Amino acid sequence: MKSLNDLKIQLYADGADKAGILDLYSKPYIKGLTTNPSLMKKAGIKDYEAFAKDILHTVTAKPISLEVFTDDFTDMKRQALKISALGKNVYTKIPITNSRGESSLPLIKELTTQGVKLNVTAILTLRQVAGVAEALNPAVPSVVSVFAGRIADTGVDPVPLMRACGALLYGHAKAELLWASTREVLNIFQAEECGCAIITVPHDILGKAAKMFGMDLTELSLDTVKMFAKDAADCGYKL
Repeated sequence: MKSLNDLKIQLYADGADKAGILDLYSKPYIKGLTTNPSLMKKAGIKDYEAFAKDILHTVTAKPISLEVFTDDFTDMKRQALKISALGKNVYTKIPITNSRGESSLPLIKELTTQGVKLNVTAILTLRQVAGVAEALNPAVPSVVSVFAGRIADTGVDPVPLMRACGALLYGHAKAELLWASTREVLNIFQAEECGCAIITVPHDILGKAAKMFGMDLTELSLDTVKMFAKDAADCGYKL
């Protein structure tokens, strides 16, 4: 039976609950970790810096992305440099725009010129990817996070777009294309087939993938029938 260790694409765990992060960090098939302010809010985190420093006591050997959270680009630069200084394995997440829709590309160019490893996030269009490709420093490792799941939510097939994104990044040897906002296990294989280097996967979907990847469909059918029968018996249904 195949396992997640057989994948060519790098699996990054996407979440902010400490127990989940530390458990997944120990798995050999997890190559990195990511989080964002929304995931941190969901996990009930109140102190951003304390959370980051706490996680980085353990997460030292795999890349982890931590995101800025301000609209002001001067302050965004300050936050980015502070986040970057937390560890050699830290990538600083910069959104493609601030919440007013103002482009982050000048800051992205400035930070990568200074050698800051960035994860440029919240990207959904080819035009945005082209801008990032132009702004990045080819000598500095970077991640380009395209929200394929959100693209799919609009009814658009993200696979051709992700292939086109890869073409725009061709020649940037240190820029890795990342499939973000994963919705289901199938997305892992779609991302691998269309040439993405990385996919971020929420903790619950990683659990499902670890359990079900490569499972025989006949066995899965029987398990499904057994589940129906058990649930009906547990409820004492009668006709």
